[in-house]
Amino acid sequence: MKPINVGLIGIGTVGGGTWTVLKRNAEEITRRAGRPIQITVVADKNVELAKQITAGACKVTDDAFAVVNDPDVEIVVELIGGYGVAKDVVMQAIANGKHVVTANKALLAVHGTEIFTAAQQKGVMVAFEAAVAGGIPIIKALREGLTANRIEWAAGIINGTTNFILSEMRDKGLSFDTVLKEAQRLGYAEADPTFDIEGVDAAHKATLISAIAFGIPVQFDKAYVEGITKLEASDIKYAEQLGYRIKLLGIAKRRSNGVELRVHPTLIPAKRLLANVEGAMNAVLVKGDAVGATLYYGKGAGAEPTASSVIADLVDVTRLATADAAHRVPHLAFQPDAMSNLPILPMSEIETGYYLRLRVEDKPGVLADITRILADQQISIDALLQREPEEGEGETDIIVLTHVCKESAADAAIAKIEALPAQKGKVKRIRLEELQ
Repeated sequence: MKPINVGLIGIGTVGGGTWTVLKRNAEEITRRAGRPIQITVVADKNVELAKQITAGACKVTDDAFAVVNDPDVEIVVELIGGYGVAKDVVMQAIANGKHVVTANKALLAVHGTEIFTAAQQKGVMVAFEAAVAGGIPIIKALREGLTANRIEWAAGIINGTTNFILSEMRDKGLSFDTVLKEAQRLGYAEADPTFDIEGVDAAHKATLISAIAFGIPVQFDKAYVEGITKLEASDIKYAEQLGYRIKLLGIAKRRSNGVELRVHPTLIPAKRLLANVEGAMNAVLVKGDAVGATLYYGKGAGAEPTASSVIADLVDVTRLATADAAHRVPHLAFQPDAMSNLPILPMSEIETGYYLRLRVEDKPGVLADITRILADQQISIDALLQREPEEGEGETDIIVLTHVCKESAADAAIAKIEALPAQKGKVKRIRLEELQ
């Protein structure tokens, strides 16, 4: 059987892993795909590295467009990342009638609608399993495995860097800054970790999950994004005392009037499986009406785990390359003419529970004032923790866990609590999900 020819753009960590796994498991992959999959040309700015990895087994160039314009290349694998050259490369590949495999969540979260529309018009596939949660096949699960279900919500730990930092803060009681430096030393965090620690990377992935789960366009600009930089070791300790753990979650939730799309630190009951995902691992919990809750767990990054997803996409594209375009799995799971116009809800409309940490003067009547303000906003209290002040200390921490309420009600209550004479500084707010 004639091999299918692949052009690889970017042979760094994931590209190198893709080359290695494709070579090592060539026989197994061919048996699954029905024909050999071979990389015939590689583009990378570091030509010497590319030549070293490929050892003369294919053409090497420093020009990405030489790959997408190569008439022999049938599938283009884009692994350079970012919004700039990567977008031009992907759009040119599609224009040339080539299928695309990418791990670029940022590109798809921002420009996915344009890219998928172009691909549909040209009758080519854009596969992106590796863009979300590395080696975990969450895209395939949502697009195909759970296709009988009305997806109610998905919640995921989809950034390994932040999960490693939070795990270390909890285990060792260290500050965020201290653990971040250690994460950088170990290679879990980039020299510039902004996209990870500010929640942007997780929001790119949550945007793609929301689109596939609910059949809506990708709308990264509508996502609420909050990172972990303001988390304090004391909040992690208090959460633990109350039976919760704090994780950075990407959440996509269907409501009757729209979709919640948000990324933020979240309290999760310690007994939940998701709360026990530690270190740099990823996990996504998906709730469907028929199947109930399903959990997908594994390595969310790294050379070979991510390569596993890239190659799975290559196999899928190879199997379906000659199929009628109308009978392939749609890019966002739903037929393009059946996409929903459900809006992304503003944060004031979301509904969740809350952890509130208040620093107050230690005097009678303060707790009564706080509970009255919450009651006025129809916010009921689930649990309350008051720390005994140290000898001679005139202030103390009060921790309140609320039942589910609207964010607008929580905003109003927090504003009134902060106006109390006994309240010192800002109220610390962390959202809480029971994940029932």
